[in-house]
Amino acid sequence: MSAKKIMIIDNEEGLCRMMAAVLMDDGHAVRTFNDPLEAVELFRPKIWDLVISDIKMPGLDGLEVLQRIKALEPEIPVMMITAFATVEMSIQALRRGAYDMLTKPFEPDELLFRVRNALSHNELWTENQQLRQELAGKFNFANIIGASGALQKLLDKVEKVAVRDTSVLITGESGTGKELIAQALHYNSPRKEKPFIAINCGAIPESVLESELFGHKKGSFTGADSDKEGLLKAADGGSLFLDEIGNLPLNVQKTLLRFLQEQEFLRIGDTLPTRVDVRLISVTNSDLAQGVEDGSFREDLFYRLNVINLHLPPLRERQADIPLLAAHFISRQNEKFKTSISGLSSEAQRAATEFSWPGNIRQLKNVIEACMTIETDQQIGLATLSQFIETDSCPSEDADYNLALSRFEVDYLRQLLRSVDGNIEEAARKAGMNMATIYRKLKKYGLRKEDVLG
Repeated sequence: MSAKKIMIIDNEEGLCRMMAAVLMDDGHAVRTFNDPLEAVELFRPKIWDLVISDIKMPGLDGLEVLQRIKALEPEIPVMMITAFATVEMSIQALRRGAYDMLTKPFEPDELLFRVRNALSHNELWTENQQLRQELAGKFNFANIIGASGALQKLLDKVEKVAVRDTSVLITGESGTGKELIAQALHYNSPRKEKPFIAINCGAIPESVLESELFGHKKGSFTGADSDKEGLLKAADGGSLFLDEIGNLPLNVQKTLLRFLQEQEFLRIGDTLPTRVDVRLISVTNSDLAQGVEDGSFREDLFYRLNVINLHLPPLRERQADIPLLAAHFISRQNEKFKTSISGLSSEAQRAATEFSWPGNIRQLKNVIEACMTIETDQQIGLATLSQFIETDSCPSEDADYNLALSRFEVDYLRQLLRSVDGNIEEAARKAGMNMATIYRKLKKYGLRKEDVLG
C-alpha cells in the first residue's frame, strides 16, 4: 500500500509517539495532535486518508471530534481508540460514522492490521466511485491483467455468471484480487446502474454488525435513538459485497439465511419485515467447509451462498502472468511519479517468476513500488529485487556490497526473531536497536513474523 496521510489525535504524548513511529515505519505520513480542538480546526477535506482519535480527551471528546470531521468529509475513515470499550460506546461511535474501534492496550501489529483494513476499505470505496463514473456501469475485463490459462478460464466463467442473478461465493488466498472479480460481476450484470455496497465482516465489532447489515428501530436497544437503514436496504436493486464472510457471527448468519430464503428480513426491534431485491456476492480466504464441520458456520447458509463458486488461483499458479502484472504496476508508477523505469532486468524477471509470492498480487504490487523507490538504473535489477524477496542467486566476489549486506540482515533478522519467539520488544533489546528500527527492517525485506516462526 502506498504512503497515506494519517492524523492521530490523543492527549497521551507517549501513545502518539508510539503510533506515529509504527505507522511511519509502515511508509505513511503521520501528524499527531495532543489538542483535539487544534486538530479539528486544522482538518481540511481531501488532505487526509485516515483519522485516528482517542475518545476520552479533555476539551473535546472523541465522539464530537468524529462528528465534526465527518461533517467536513463524510467519506473519510475514522478509527476510535478507547481504554473503556462498551457496547453502547461502540454503537454511538459507529452510528456517528466511525469505521473501527481499537481498545487499549494494543500491540503495534494490531494497530497496523486495523489501519491497513481502514485504508483498504477507503481505497475500495474510491475505486467503486471511479468505476461508476469512468466506466459508465460497464467493467472492462481488459483491466484484469493476465494471459494465463487459469485466469482466462475464470474470466470466461465470470462473464457467464454475471448476467445470472444468483448468489456467488468468491474464494482464494488473500491478495489474489477477489474484490476486483466482485466488481466485474456487478458491473456486467443487469444491476450495474444500481448500488454496489461493500462491507468487511471482519472489521466491524460483532455487537453492532447485525445493526449495520439489517438496521434497527428507534429504541430497540440502548443508544438506538433513531431509526437506522441497514446496508441491505441501501443496496436495494444492486449488489451487497460481503468481504470476509467467514467472520459472520452465528446470530447474524441466521438472519442472513432468512433473507436469502424469503428476500426479507427484520430490523432489530421491528415487527414488520423489510423486503429488498439484492444480489449477494460473498468473499472469503478461509475454508468455509471446515467452518461448517467445526460448527462456526451454518451448513444451510453455506449452500445458499455457494450457489456459484469462483475460485481465484494464487499467483504462484499463474507464473505466466507475473511479468505482465509487473509491467502493469511499473507503468502505473511511472505515470504517477513521472519516472521512466523500463521494466525488470532478465535476471530480476526470472527471479520474480520463480518466487512463490505468498502475498499474491498485492505483495507483487508493493514490491514493485518499493523497488522503484530505490532503483537508480533504467531497469529494476536483481540486486534491488533481492532486497524485498528471496532469490536463489548467490553473491559472487564482485557482487554489489548492498546486496551482500541485505542478505546478511535478512538472515540475522530471521535468527533474531526465532531466538525471542517473535517478541519485537525483546528482539530490539537483544539487538541493541529500538522497536521502530526492527519494524522498518522487517518491512524493508518483506519479512513477516508468522513466516519466520513457521
